[in-house]
Amino acid sequence: MKRILLILSFLVLGATALQAQEETGSAFQEPVAPVDSTLLGRSALSVIGSGIEITQSDAVRQSLEKHIRSNAAKSISGYRIRVFSDNGPQARGRSASITEALREQLDVAVYYTFESPNYRVTVGDFRNKEEALKIYQALKDSYPTAYIIKETINYPK
Repeated sequence: MKRILLILSFLVLGATALQAQEETGSAFQEPVAPVDSTLLGRSALSVIGSGIEITQSDAVRQSLEKHIRSNAAKSISGYRIRVFSDNGPQARGRSASITEALREQLDVAVYYTFESPNYRVTVGDFRNKEEALKIYQALKDSYPTAYIIKETINYPK
């Protein structure tokens, strides 16, 4: 009988504490700051404005360059834009001409590959889909069959 009363008292105390927490909010809940959507996708340095100079020691710069060089051979999961994929009789010539046109038009990597039986042209080494969408929006009028694919990409330079 004592056990039942003890269990019931714990249940009543727990329910009371839960109800009080729901009414007042969690004591551990952090206030949520509103997100300024004008800052999304922008570098922190671009927000600072003019007149601010950031000084960086040569050791930091050299360390960063060494890190980039040592990881250049690595690949990571990311996104690319598949602009062309075909296996028809003119596929080789069309894919080569599309590759050349994109290399002249864009300032991102353009890849020309042959995976039997398809010739493929893909664009970019994007670490997230938002980066890929920016280029995709510029390409979709000229290449209406283009689409974003998840792929292993080269390490960013």
